[in-house]
Amino acid sequence: MITKDMLIIDALKEGDADKIAAVLQESGMHCLHCMLAHGETIEEAAAVHGIDVDTLVEKLNAVL
Repeated sequence: MITKDMLIIDALKEGDADKIAAVLQESGMHCLHCMLAHGETIEEAAAVHGIDVDTLVEKLNAVL
């Protein structure tokens, strides 16, 4: 299960990384392999990108 306090890089390891990455990219997060993905939580990234974190987490968990 993916949670909003999970690091982006760890979320990518929870299931099919391509499907998870697709959800993130469709939401406006296009720098999944940048250094911030290694130290930024989904919640922090969502805030920076103006994305509703709860909706994003629901979409991420739907592809697991």
